[in-house]
Amino acid sequence: MKQHLQHPIFQLISKLAAEHHLHVYAIGGFVRDIFLERPSKDIDIVVIGNGILFAESVAKKLNIKVAVFKNFGTASLKYQDLEIEFVGARKESYRLDSRKPIVENGTLEDDQNRRDFTINALAISLNPESFGELLDPFNGIADLQQKLIRTPLNPVETFSDDPLRMLRAIRFASQLNFRIDDLALTAIKNIAERISIVSQERITDELNKIILSKKPSIGFNYLFDTGLLHKIFPQMTALYGVEYIDGKGHKDNFYHTLQVLDNICETTDDLWLRWAAILHDIAKPATKRFEPGHGWTFHGHEDKGARQVPKIFTQLKLPLNEKMKLVQKMVQLHLRPIVLAQSIVTDSAVRRLLFEAGDDIEGLMLLCKADITTKNEYKVKKYRQNFELVQQKLKDVEERDSIRNWQPPVTGTDIMQLFGIKEGREVGIIKNQIREAILEGEIPNSREAALNFTIIKGLEIGLKVVDKDLQF
Repeated sequence: MKQHLQHPIFQLISKLAAEHHLHVYAIGGFVRDIFLERPSKDIDIVVIGNGILFAESVAKKLNIKVAVFKNFGTASLKYQDLEIEFVGARKESYRLDSRKPIVENGTLEDDQNRRDFTINALAISLNPESFGELLDPFNGIADLQQKLIRTPLNPVETFSDDPLRMLRAIRFASQLNFRIDDLALTAIKNIAERISIVSQERITDELNKIILSKKPSIGFNYLFDTGLLHKIFPQMTALYGVEYIDGKGHKDNFYHTLQVLDNICETTDDLWLRWAAILHDIAKPATKRFEPGHGWTFHGHEDKGARQVPKIFTQLKLPLNEKMKLVQKMVQLHLRPIVLAQSIVTDSAVRRLLFEAGDDIEGLMLLCKADITTKNEYKVKKYRQNFELVQQKLKDVEERDSIRNWQPPVTGTDIMQLFGIKEGREVGIIKNQIREAILEGEIPNSREAALNFTIIKGLEIGLKVVDKDLQF
């Protein structure tokens, strides 16, 4: 262990522990990550005594500032590239209606008992007489080797005390590709309703961490199988299931969504594109219809889904800003490149897609490629070849016509000045005609062509040119 404690901060903490006659330990994620061979810049230090006073003495020696959080009994400091948090060893007890514990001073054993999982209860002594010694009372090392998430004490008690730990168990399983212990899994299923006492912000924070893991479907399968997903995100569970009429069934849109999510995770770390993958078919349950002689349809699910995005973001306390608008745009447009890839790709269709997607066109193409989940290798190959054609067409049209983030070459002010009219219906009509003409390729995307077109359209509806000197 000593080789992992080479940083000077550990020597300083050890020296001060002796001076203050305290016992001090590194504990939790930092220790766990040593055995997982993952770099960690966050270090939790547990002090058998007053953690805040000890942190202040460390900060004084280093001549740096310390942040004190008296309500939580913790203090933290930043030193070089490390974030170090100090807390006094404690034992906790809980009330049924709250996940905020009643805290008392405790021993190292008490502190390890209150930890969420055995792999997070590992501690390393920083005391001079036992420096580097590992303390593993719950066989956390064995659980790391077996890739197992297990609670130190009775899982029902652990999860009932702080129900957020149920989500944390699933999050760690998803991030580390670990299995949740059977007893712990049964406990989560039995007390899933306890998640209701956890704030939405904390729930969503864990959900986002699951979504950002390498293979989020691991986490979402656990969320679904335990019943937690039904409570925290019921719209997603509504995607589950296959209905048959006249022997015809549709695909299970829940598992399709998980496949799309895993697929897009192979090409992007962007949280919001991953949310777009989750929500791209969210309105399929509401738009599902069976048409005799044809089969199952989901007409308009992209439009209805886009309208649902702000409600879902509000419900989950996700940001109602440009991130939400990006997800909404992706849901709205996710079928468009697929439709293009199935047919002859016209310049006008590509121009319209570029016009609507703007700078998000690359993200949209990633989502659409991820949306190919068929097991038919011929179809997969055909779609991918067609997508390559669409992408080349997008590049060619963009280079030629500059449609991405398009701004009209003739403005409403130009139209009013040209014809000597005030803002009104005629201005709107002509602006729409200019846009359509450029998108359809009837005129080039240039000011001169657009002004000539404007004059023609104005004359057609009875307007007269009054400013012949308007700049081309």
